[in-house]
Amino acid sequence: SMGGDLEINGLTIKTGNKELSSVDVKVPSDTSGSAFWLIAGACHPDSKITIPGMGMNPTRTGVLEVLASMNANIIIENEHLEGGEPTGDVTVSTSDLIATEISGVLIPRVVDELPILALAACFARGTTVIADAEELRVKESDRISATVDSLQRLGAQIEETSDGMRITGTHTLTGAEVETHGDHRIAMTNGIAGLLASGETTIGNSEDASVSYPSFWEVVSELQE
Repeated sequence: SMGGDLEINGLTIKTGNKELSSVDVKVPSDTSGSAFWLIAGACHPDSKITIPGMGMNPTRTGVLEVLASMNANIIIENEHLEGGEPTGDVTVSTSDLIATEISGVLIPRVVDELPILALAACFARGTTVIADAEELRVKESDRISATVDSLQRLGAQIEETSDGMRITGTHTLTGAEVETHGDHRIAMTNGIAGLLASGETTIGNSEDASVSYPSFWEVVSELQE
């Protein structure tokens, strides 16, 4: 669409010297970033959150599949292509979540969302098992240990396993002091946990969230209004 001179042959792309023209491109809402609001909407009482233009690429929507298996109230509307990517308006509302198992071939499609899904499991009936997720130990932090540490401090019934976590839902968390472990996703998971917990939650190094989501805390503040 920019008028480029491209020759595509299998995995090889050759480019010419043709001048490119500017175009307007609308980028879909990031699926991983949206996951935090999906869980907030599903777990918070009397809530309803709509994420317009969320990315719906099948390689990224594992979080929606997991939430569907947990009985989350999710409605997807206005599905269309935006900048060549499938998108849709996703609405989530307070849900009576049930436990699930997250493992096997699903893990690569939800690996970045596992900490926030562990939080969702705290508000689900039954025991959720996350397995085959050893990769979490070599992210920006050991996300298995970091997630368990934060949620245990908040009163969750969660235990660490060699390749994941086991979480028994209690439907309640209590504010506490938690740490980000230098990891943006743990920072944001703690933020949503604090939103759902009773009392005050203090998050050390909360600015770590800005690595991938600079406006995260602004959105949290808007939800609290």
